[in-house]
Amino acid sequence: MSAVTSNPSSVISKKQQVQWGKVWDWTKELLIHAVAQVRIWKKAYGGIMHFLIFWGVTIQVIGTAINIMQMALFIPWALENFPRNTAYLVYEFLMDLGGVFILIGITMAFIRRLVIKPSYLGSKWDDYYVLSMFLLIAIAGFFNESMRLIAANPQWRNISFFGNLVAKGLEGLGLSREMAFRLQPIFLLTHIGLAVTLTASLPFTKLRHLVMTPLNVILHPRRKMGALEKIEDIEEAEVLGASKINEFSSLQLLSFEACLDCGRCEDVCPATMAGMEYSPRTLIQSLRGYFANELIPPNEKGFVELTEETVKEDLWGCTTCGACLTRCPALINPPEQVIELRRSQVLMTGQMSKQVGDTLRNFERQGNPWGMPPENRMAWAEGLNVRELAVGDEVDVLLYIGCAGAYDDRNKKVTQAFVRLLQKAEVDFGVLGFDEMCCGETARRMGNEYLFQVFAEQNIDLFNSIKFKRIVTQCPHCFNTLKNEYPQMGGNYEVLHYSEFLKEISAKFVSANGNGITGRLAYHDSCYLGRYNNVFDAPRELLDLAKTNRFELPRHGENSFCCGAGGGGMWVETDPSTRINQKRLQQALDAKAEVVATACPYCLIMLEDAVRSKGVGESIHLMDIAEVLEEKFG
Repeated sequence: MSAVTSNPSSVISKKQQVQWGKVWDWTKELLIHAVAQVRIWKKAYGGIMHFLIFWGVTIQVIGTAINIMQMALFIPWALENFPRNTAYLVYEFLMDLGGVFILIGITMAFIRRLVIKPSYLGSKWDDYYVLSMFLLIAIAGFFNESMRLIAANPQWRNISFFGNLVAKGLEGLGLSREMAFRLQPIFLLTHIGLAVTLTASLPFTKLRHLVMTPLNVILHPRRKMGALEKIEDIEEAEVLGASKINEFSSLQLLSFEACLDCGRCEDVCPATMAGMEYSPRTLIQSLRGYFANELIPPNEKGFVELTEETVKEDLWGCTTCGACLTRCPALINPPEQVIELRRSQVLMTGQMSKQVGDTLRNFERQGNPWGMPPENRMAWAEGLNVRELAVGDEVDVLLYIGCAGAYDDRNKKVTQAFVRLLQKAEVDFGVLGFDEMCCGETARRMGNEYLFQVFAEQNIDLFNSIKFKRIVTQCPHCFNTLKNEYPQMGGNYEVLHYSEFLKEISAKFVSANGNGITGRLAYHDSCYLGRYNNVFDAPRELLDLAKTNRFELPRHGENSFCCGAGGGGMWVETDPSTRINQKRLQQALDAKAEVVATACPYCLIMLEDAVRSKGVGESIHLMDIAEVLEEKFG
């Protein structure tokens, strides 16, 4: 009898590779986000300001460490020889440069808080305390240096350029060498005392981010950006979501402590900009407040229920668009916390609005958020001779239509246009027909993780009964779910958005049968296609292939403005004065767009609704990319 065994050394080697891979990922993100701080630079003024403060303080800390390591107290790590000659001159220059960086950076910070006053910037006592302490430490340091230069009068004093400038000013005022010699220890002790005081206050002020932010950068979950965390063993789980602060995971609590209160997330949040009662910054700060008050030290009276009233935020205002995720320097994930709170409301307490409850009941009864009968799922395909796949069939492309493309009247036309393009290109494709289920994306983001897992399991079983190479779908929400979230459920497939697939077969669209679209055309980036999945080029290349007069809206690409439909926003009624879709439409009107092209059924629905609400149907026209291409090549 023989047995096949694996080589233990090869198994260990693979484990080591995985471990070293994780270490490299941690190191890379630490260098990018905690050292280089690339996201800080997305705002020029704030980027320069923070760069000057961070590197000024870093230079001073390293230089001070080099200085005090001369003491025998630090044996065996003490430096035997302090830098001499040229090295010492470089040291003096860099220390002065670091101090100047701090002075300029702190001045910019005060101007920003007292003069510019951006609306999104948080303001607390410790903001001014930290800035004032840094300023006083730098001033005391330079006075200490100037006294030393006056008293010793070294030949190299010009190398300490700013300290020497201060020294010359004091000498001009009549300060003698003897007086400088007497004053120098006072300024030295003042400088040291201020530095020690600031260091001691680190845990109690915003300076804790010096520790917490790098920790969050290293330890934050490495899921795909568009993937939510799965609730494992959901039927046995005792706690679903988070209704109290102690029900958040330790890593989530760490992220609350890592928040800088800088407001960069709020600055790009479409809900905040539209005037809704939601801000990712204030949500995270509110949760951090409960964490600090109830867990440190432990609260013996019990934990406060986290609701819209207690966190003072509209938890259904978040569209999970991901704009905040691309801006947060600490890599915090506010939409994830929103979903955790929603999960508790939906699955544990049942405290939700009628609109949310009706939508989730539509899922349960009809299998789709529209509440349309399942037997209507293939109504769009009438007269198109589309192949419906059965168990055991084989096809090149499995076309996943999704609920919007199957049930929404406007998007049925888009589905039909896309299918005609596939037929023109002679693509071997088929659909699941009446057996296709909703992907569950909306249910998951509305907090009903259980429904999502049920839909995912049923779809995966169906997918696995058919042989295909790739899944192609028109909806970015379906695309993101099938690509990034179904692997959590065991469904690993190659998934393409229809714009990517059309770009791949674009060589087949060579003969133009129509004149195409005229007028100024702007492409609107879908959040779940662009920000979450980095698909920016394919839709634009298709529009250029169709010879459109394309231009970019002021907010486009990664910085695109949400249509307001994500995260269940499609089904939640909002105040007419705070509708995100109307704000996005107004941006297009202000840019003098005559046509807006979309690559997402939700975006098309929301923008057309805004057009009807504003009564501007004669000024601007909405089209899907598939319709634009068919107009040119159909």
